[in-house]
Amino acid sequence: MSNSPANRLANETSPYLLQHAHNPVDWFPWGAAAFSVAREQDKPIFLSVGYSACHWCHVMERESFEDATIAEFLNANYISIKVDREERPDVDQIYMSAVQLITRRGGWPMSVFLTPDGKPFYGGTYWPPRSRFGMPGFLDILHKLNDYWVNKRDEVNASSQELVTAIQQMSAPAPSGSTLHEDVLRNALRQLLQARDPKHGGFGGAPKFPHPMDLRLLLRLSKRFDSTEAREVALLTLDKMAYGGMYDQLGGGFHRYSTDALWLVPHFEKMLYDNALLGSTYLEAWQLTQNPEYERIVRETLDYVLQEMTDSSGGFYSTQDADSEGEEGKFFVWSQAEIEQILGTEETELFAACYDVRPTGNWEGNNILNRPRSWGEIANERNIALEELEKRMQQAREKLFSAREKRVHPGRDEKILASWNGLMIATFAQAGQVLNEEKYTAAAKRGADFVWSEMRTEEGRLLHSWKEGTARFNGYLDDYANMLDACVEVYQSTHDIEYLIRANELAALIREHFHDADGGGFFYTSNDHEELIARPKESQDNATPSGNALAVTGLLKLSRLTGNLKQEELAWTTLESLSGQFQQTTLAGGQSLIALDFHLGPTYELVLVAPDDQSDVEKIMAGLHRRFVPNKVVIIHQASRDVSALFEDVLQGKTAAGGEMTLYQCEHGRCQSPVRGAEAIKQALEDL
Repeated sequence: MSNSPANRLANETSPYLLQHAHNPVDWFPWGAAAFSVAREQDKPIFLSVGYSACHWCHVMERESFEDATIAEFLNANYISIKVDREERPDVDQIYMSAVQLITRRGGWPMSVFLTPDGKPFYGGTYWPPRSRFGMPGFLDILHKLNDYWVNKRDEVNASSQELVTAIQQMSAPAPSGSTLHEDVLRNALRQLLQARDPKHGGFGGAPKFPHPMDLRLLLRLSKRFDSTEAREVALLTLDKMAYGGMYDQLGGGFHRYSTDALWLVPHFEKMLYDNALLGSTYLEAWQLTQNPEYERIVRETLDYVLQEMTDSSGGFYSTQDADSEGEEGKFFVWSQAEIEQILGTEETELFAACYDVRPTGNWEGNNILNRPRSWGEIANERNIALEELEKRMQQAREKLFSAREKRVHPGRDEKILASWNGLMIATFAQAGQVLNEEKYTAAAKRGADFVWSEMRTEEGRLLHSWKEGTARFNGYLDDYANMLDACVEVYQSTHDIEYLIRANELAALIREHFHDADGGGFFYTSNDHEELIARPKESQDNATPSGNALAVTGLLKLSRLTGNLKQEELAWTTLESLSGQFQQTTLAGGQSLIALDFHLGPTYELVLVAPDDQSDVEKIMAGLHRRFVPNKVVIIHQASRDVSALFEDVLQGKTAAGGEMTLYQCEHGRCQSPVRGAEAIKQALEDL
């Protein structure tokens, strides 16, 4: 941080904005004041968008925004706005579209130049402060664009209008009019298999992203089409990630992505959403295979989130930085000498064989811990029992973790986002149910209760971001969609009707404020949101599922639980509005296709009506939840209790027949004969 006096960002809550609060650049936060000054002074706007865990954002700050010459020129000729993309994903989406149109690529830090009315005319990502290695320098770009603004204004205005038109056209996917049926899923399977890396797992080459939605889709398609290949691609990828450097072998949890094709060298930041989405993916892989390694990964990942990323209030923090002490990855990497000091020579030799530790390092002179070889193979080589090897490695990891805890930790962005919390809450709820682990169910409930009590307006509308007691920013579609799905999952884990009531409220708000009655689907911003140069529809998955896709997912589950056909119709017409995207490519539509798989079925609607004595219920349901039956919803109703208004249609006529526990199994309104008694119900569930 420089010694410059505080600028306007000092009043913000975002850790990313606060990191720039003492730059000599005269930053504005996004808002009407900045645009008003730009119009009054007839200056273009320099918009810089990033986030706190972004390594190159920190680099550009140090190199350019702390540079007195650059700051002086910016302050004299531009109005500078700094945005945290995690607080304002609406702004980020729109101007990232502009950068992609201009440069054919995107990323952060994002640097965009706007007219005073918000229209982009030039943009890019990271620029060095001055030209080098054939790369234009930021200062040179500032001079050149200022010259264009002063002397070629007509060209600037024409270019900006063309970009706005293109962004508006990009903002709404065109439906194809084609029927959505099983062939769409078959085509998706074909495309995913074509894109796979058969040797190292994942899709394509470096850099490699985890693609959790596509992996979950492959697990479903392996079952639907009895495809061994789909199963093998998904499991190979999960194995390579779990044993690679992308997974924190000491502390649990996943880094953002792998910079190489081997899953060795991660981008070291840790994002809440990656750990939520990968947690649920490994959980489903465990259900499918019962491989204890997948259960271990789930538990270690969720325990990491509980320990490192959970606020005392119950909400979940956003990110951990890649950098500590100014170096990317410094907190996570090791020299062999450091390990020897802690473990001793003999144990280090064994640990090095298990975790790929080399005297010269496996990355830039240091070692990223990873597991390239089977421990069974190493145990055989050294004539050690596998159980002994595992025990010794567990002890070694604990010692190294304790030593690592004494290092300077990476920074942590402690703002709490409704959308990302929704993803994490859903995963904790699923894990609590599947692993029969009460602490995970409790974390899901606390997280959901926190968002509901602290991140809503008096009128019941969601707010996007919370930090230090203050919730801000009108909620976006993915805030509502992710929390809708989360509330459904908490209901399924606890069978507390309150969470389904909340889900129903959120569904109504999505329809009222986000639905496009003309084109189908949902806009990313509400109908009473700040007016921007475009109102996009987020239809493709990125690092997180698209808002439309998760809205469909939540609505379909909710409609099957409550029998509300209007919710199902809304979900189906939204899927139809995405059909044009499926025609072109399925690789950015994993969550939408998961929803389509759910809709096409078979999807089981299970109602278990229990007498007052429910001693067998948990045992029976535990058997079901251990198995991979993703397309199901479950209602457990105690016969002596009143029926909630939400369940009036679904529970009509369903009783504990003869005073015995009774299972009603339906599929899209078609019901089979009731099954009575614990043993018969257990068998019926095993037959699903």
